[in-house]
Amino acid sequence: MSVMQMHAALDDLLVVDFSRGLWSGVAGAFLGDFGARVIHIAEAGERFEWEESLVEGSEWDYLADLAQRNKQSLRVRFDDAQGKPLADRLIARADILLTDWPLARNQAMGWDPETLCRSHPSLIYARCTPFGPLGLERDAPAIDTLAAARSGVMPTLPQPGQPPVIPEMGGMFTSLMLGLGIMTAVHHRAESGEGQVVDASLFGANMYGASLELQAYLAIQGDGFLGPVSREDVGNPMSAALYMTRDERWVTLTMPDTDRWWAAFSEIMGIDADDPLFDDHEKRTDLHRREFRQRIEAVFKTRNADEWRALFHAKSLSADLVEEFDYPANDPSALESRYIMEREDPRHGVVASVGFPLYMTETPAQLRKPAPAPGADSGQVLREVLGLREDEVEALRAQGTLGEPGSS
Repeated sequence: MSVMQMHAALDDLLVVDFSRGLWSGVAGAFLGDFGARVIHIAEAGERFEWEESLVEGSEWDYLADLAQRNKQSLRVRFDDAQGKPLADRLIARADILLTDWPLARNQAMGWDPETLCRSHPSLIYARCTPFGPLGLERDAPAIDTLAAARSGVMPTLPQPGQPPVIPEMGGMFTSLMLGLGIMTAVHHRAESGEGQVVDASLFGANMYGASLELQAYLAIQGDGFLGPVSREDVGNPMSAALYMTRDERWVTLTMPDTDRWWAAFSEIMGIDADDPLFDDHEKRTDLHRREFRQRIEAVFKTRNADEWRALFHAKSLSADLVEEFDYPANDPSALESRYIMEREDPRHGVVASVGFPLYMTETPAQLRKPAPAPGADSGQVLREVLGLREDEVEALRAQGTLGEPGSS
């Protein structure tokens, strides 16, 4: 059975998407990937986070490919007498409302959860917030870097004496969290008929991304816990360790149980497996750890990276090269598994984009529709979802209620 013939798991869901940020937009795109009808509603003239990546003169908004794929775009003027009522009517038909607007703005529009869930009790109200739904900072700026700065992980990432490193992954964690929460709420509604509020925050997602380290801190605590560790000072030279090759690339080793790997590893390192300095785990990781590390470091500089990778694979060792983005972008397995997708664009030829991180045999994700131009689907949405006639749509367009298709 081909992908295009397969049933879409979420094709009975209607999502009204007010997202402005990339991370919340991606959460809506996830639902569209699995068949939901996602209508992105925006005020005519408003710009979005995914549009900020455009360089002057560029026509390809590559981040919109990620945040807006599998969506329809409707642009209306909310200050128009008929603009907001159109959005209200779409919300009334929606299964899910997705928003990352500040709480005060939603309240001003009458789109806060208390109002909507009272009039629409089966609605799943999904929102992305910066620091969570409660507390004094629930309406702070939704910026991933600020949330990451408070998560505790940034000072642990660099080498000692270097500035903290911004991981820049919390937004995508938030997208996944919100998608999971929405589908849990959909399951609950199928059983009970009840909607509910689903909230995922940048702060919570950044914390969860660092949950192994944070959980260890909660258990142990103490000053300086999990501070940055020099690569020369790692506790086990064969685990979470980095070494430079002759051609100045990095390899990483992940063999915490050194006894398990010792026979094969010592062979490629040219070390006698019975060398009395390194012949058991305690000697390699404690008594002679520094000497062991220096020995390994010197050996890695004798071969190029590709030679080391071939040796790792030949010996089935838990080790590999540290790659840059060109590796996953061109990896045949990434294309085969649709982690990277290629498609034909009428203006730009073959373009590549991040694909689907989740594999399913019967209801796979599909790229049914690339990111639309702003407002490109206004007429179709109003005709198909609200039942407006063509002349009514044209009248709305003529009086300026709808944004011009393709305009920001």
